[in-house]
Amino acid sequence: MRGRGVTGFEQYDGTGAGGGDAPGPDPEPPPRIPLPRAPVEDSGVPLPDPRDLVPAPPDLPHDVLKSLLGAWALAACSAGETAAVEAHLGECGACAEEALRLREAVGLLHQPESLDLDPGLRARVLRSCLDRRPPRIPVPEWAAPYDAETARLDALLQDFGDAEWHAPVRLRWFAGDEATSRRTTVAGVIAHLLTVDGLVAVALGLDDPLTDTLAGTDAGKAVGPAARTEAFWRASRFPPTRGVRTPWREQSHHLVRTVSFTGTGTAERAVPYGDFTLPLADSMLDRAFECWVHAEDIAEAVDYPYLPPAPGHLHGMIDLAARMLPLVLAARRSSGSASPGPTRHLHPVGTPGRTLRLEIEGSGGGEWLIPLDSPTAPASADHEVAHVALDGVEFCRLAAGHVPPAEAAAGQVGDREAIREVLFAAASMSRM
Repeated sequence: MRGRGVTGFEQYDGTGAGGGDAPGPDPEPPPRIPLPRAPVEDSGVPLPDPRDLVPAPPDLPHDVLKSLLGAWALAACSAGETAAVEAHLGECGACAEEALRLREAVGLLHQPESLDLDPGLRARVLRSCLDRRPPRIPVPEWAAPYDAETARLDALLQDFGDAEWHAPVRLRWFAGDEATSRRTTVAGVIAHLLTVDGLVAVALGLDDPLTDTLAGTDAGKAVGPAARTEAFWRASRFPPTRGVRTPWREQSHHLVRTVSFTGTGTAERAVPYGDFTLPLADSMLDRAFECWVHAEDIAEAVDYPYLPPAPGHLHGMIDLAARMLPLVLAARRSSGSASPGPTRHLHPVGTPGRTLRLEIEGSGGGEWLIPLDSPTAPASADHEVAHVALDGVEFCRLAAGHVPPAEAAAGQVGDREAIREVLFAAASMSRM
């Protein structure tokens, strides 16, 4: 018997099964687990060359390949045409440059999207954060629109250069029954917001931004929004510049912080506007409304898109204007700007009088009953004499003096004179 190798197989010396005197080299032992066999190996057919698996691009003339560049840029070619075009681009410089231009053009073929963030995004982010960690001192609900609108305007101003800050802006409003305007710049608009917001700051015991500017001048006695703004512009040695953004932003932060710390007890604190007075809660809504309107003026001046406020905030602004309409109607009648109304509709004090139904459609809309004869008379659907329907944003632009009253109403039914008076009253609420 011959000896066994370590693998358990007999050694083979190359001379046959019989053996021999000199043992030969040990052969490579077979693997314990055979490798899997491909089906082609079992068939006896030789394995294909991998280069044969990729079809050669078709041989197309230059004119055909050039005509396929547009389809290639849109990824609309077949596999063979794509291979032929790409092979050609490596050889033809003119077609390669044309293909690059077409591919860049395809990148521009998408729907235009607004660069503005969703106005409700900030509120949703804050709500998500506050759900996880409620604040010790939340912002009052009536101050939230002002907080949101000042933040949106500040974001719009963030990347402005000197050219944008000096871009001309025309402020528009109604004086009596006539449209009027005032020309300024983007920086002048922010200065206007700073001075009028200062009325709220003074009512809260904060510093007046006009104190240093108007010190020692006769303009220091200015109390109304327009008078304060004109005084600030006149007292400035040079037209306002981008430097006005910082004091305006800091003042808006101080206002929100102060009303948050003082709590809801300050909501009824009076804020004087010169000719009239508003409770603090309504004044903050008024400031939010004006911030949005003037932000649109700025965005229009620099050709930038700007979205309306969030629906809940827009509803609050519309509600404030609807609540002020009866007072404005009464003031217009007292000044002779509006007719006193038909005498046959006189009624006892405290009883319902003629009523107009104001229907606001779209985002932030709703319905309001407006008493026509007296601001103290209760409105009643049973005494409805007219019905006006407007879009929410259109109504706000009417109240801002940006839309003529004759062009504002989308639908009118009933007493035409009453409708006209209400539309002109809404426009007369506007101011610089």
